[in-house]
Amino acid sequence: MKIRFLAVAAFFIFGLQAEDRAAWMKQAQWGVMTHYLADWIARTHHIDMNIEEWNKLVDGFDVEALAKQLQSAGAGYYQISIGQNSGYYVAPNAAYDRITSIQPSKCSRRDLVADLYEALHKRGIKLMVYLPSGAPAGDKAADAALEWRNGPYPNKEFQQKWEQVIREWSQRWGTKVSGWWFDGCYFPNSMYRSPQAPNFASFAAAARAGNPASVVAFNPGVVYRILSMTPYEDFTAGEIDQPDRATIRRAADGKMDGTQIQMLSFLGQTWGIGAPRFTADQAVAYSRKLWDAGGAVTWDVPVELNGTISQAFIDQLTAINKGRGSK
Repeated sequence: MKIRFLAVAAFFIFGLQAEDRAAWMKQAQWGVMTHYLADWIARTHHIDMNIEEWNKLVDGFDVEALAKQLQSAGAGYYQISIGQNSGYYVAPNAAYDRITSIQPSKCSRRDLVADLYEALHKRGIKLMVYLPSGAPAGDKAADAALEWRNGPYPNKEFQQKWEQVIREWSQRWGTKVSGWWFDGCYFPNSMYRSPQAPNFASFAAAARAGNPASVVAFNPGVVYRILSMTPYEDFTAGEIDQPDRATIRRAADGKMDGTQIQMLSFLGQTWGIGAPRFTADQAVAYSRKLWDAGGAVTWDVPVELNGTISQAFIDQLTAINKGRGSK
């Protein structure tokens, strides 16, 4: 009887903690994402990207200016890409350098995430980070060193190495990072649903190594019906390219199957690029669909080379914030 009582008590305590991790997202209601990626910048601005150029760009990212913009618009949180397919990243990582043996490192000298936290925290804005669940497809040397296989494979060797990389960043940032959004979890049955690690549990644990309260989401790709991938995530990844098609069914108290509802979409022509594609009223209406269900919405917008957002998007973000009080 005593053992059973302790088991029930442990379940209640840890279950309650998991439910409460994302409570702040429901309260915040909306946030902003920006992609700051070496290959995207190179294509858009016709830059011959190299390590020296990347460090110059990251050094020139104006965290104070961006934080002031987000504060003026009323954003509750901000999410930035650590890196993606190019193999260039916005913060140092000794585990990544050790595993890949790439020298000089493609991880920036500046810890942009840590600097963003300082600018955002004093304005009451939480910080989240984006990272793919796979290796950088544009860096073959890194792919080989990380032992990545693209497709429905267990990828256990890769996952063990990738979790080391994630854990290092998480421990580096600690409570400065409030959430992780993992992209590209396209093969969950093959890669993450094993009863033995590496799996969803170990993946989430690596992300929370520095902050047990950090929220985590795993993205299966564009799915118009908001859904949860696993009990080990705290909010729905919610990637949707056409927010008018977003569907929320069987939600209860802002949760989908126990997971905080969240949608991630873009205000530009596509991710990180172009002029606003919606009117302010449309952006508010799409956001309200999430708010009415007790959910949160994250809007991706393009940024300039110095990390700031153009006035056209600041105007839309401001309208979204004002729209929270209108019906």
